[in-house]
Amino acid sequence: MQRRYNPAHLILARVVVLGLSLLMVEVDAQAQVVFSSNRAGNWEIYVMDTDGRNQRRVTRNPFPNDQPSWSPDGERIAYTFSRDGNLEIYVMDTDGRNPLNLTNNPHRDANPAWSPNGEHIIFDSKREGNREIYVMDTDGKNLRRLTNNPVDDWQPSWSPDGKSIAFVSGGDENREIYVMDADGGNPLNLTNNPHDEFHPSWSPDSKHITFASTRDRNLEIYIMDADGGNQQNLTNNPALDYLPSWSPDGGHVVFSSDRAGNFDIYVMDADGGNPLNLTNNPHEDLNPVWFGPAFSVSPTGKKFTIWGWLKQVD
Repeated sequence: MQRRYNPAHLILARVVVLGLSLLMVEVDAQAQVVFSSNRAGNWEIYVMDTDGRNQRRVTRNPFPNDQPSWSPDGERIAYTFSRDGNLEIYVMDTDGRNPLNLTNNPHRDANPAWSPNGEHIIFDSKREGNREIYVMDTDGKNLRRLTNNPVDDWQPSWSPDGKSIAFVSGGDENREIYVMDADGGNPLNLTNNPHDEFHPSWSPDSKHITFASTRDRNLEIYIMDADGGNQQNLTNNPALDYLPSWSPDGGHVVFSSDRAGNFDIYVMDADGGNPLNLTNNPHEDLNPVWFGPAFSVSPTGKKFTIWGWLKQVD
């Protein structure tokens, strides 16, 4: 029997602790999934509840909008936009308003992902000839290059603890999942096999990484420890499964699959069980990213965020 996954709703609670001290615990927004779809004839950004309901279009442009990525506070979405055939990194409000071009250069910029503290965006760019990974402030300033390799480095994903960045590296014949320090140091090959791996995505506790692999002669979603150990196939399906992204509680993974004949957004348990089609339409739905409400605790009126994260998928 298939499960329905209910979204988290607005919760406001007050808890009395030690010596009449008052804490306010608040969930700021409803859990949602952002994704890209060509159902309107052009690639646009959509948002839906985590059970697949309330699917609504966010962008309305005559040019492709793709690769969405939630900010950790859920207030903005980074994405790619191609007005003249050249991909740029943009940010916008979650209702599609106030779009801003962050990269604004004649080369391809793609795969944006936010830092866990919401202060930076990593992405890959071909501005130096091959794809390398860069980081910038969320207003596009202070651009810095993190990788410098003769092969392509792309699809970066920032660990929720802020310490590491997973990414894809390799040429046309073999692509691997690597991890490096957040400043670009100490790159390490995690997968190290003769097949292709793509789309790394960190678990919320930074202990695991999901990714897509062709090692079983089919595109499947795998999970491994953050050091590359214990690699396991989660999907094990004859269809193409890729673009995984974790739920904030670590209990589920959303992904794209063509097991119904075209690419839809699915959700499954973190162990691969109970897959469920969320979008179920005859067009292509890709790049799902799950946003979970950031819990904030306010002692004596001072608020700080306990957790919040995000992952883009290519």
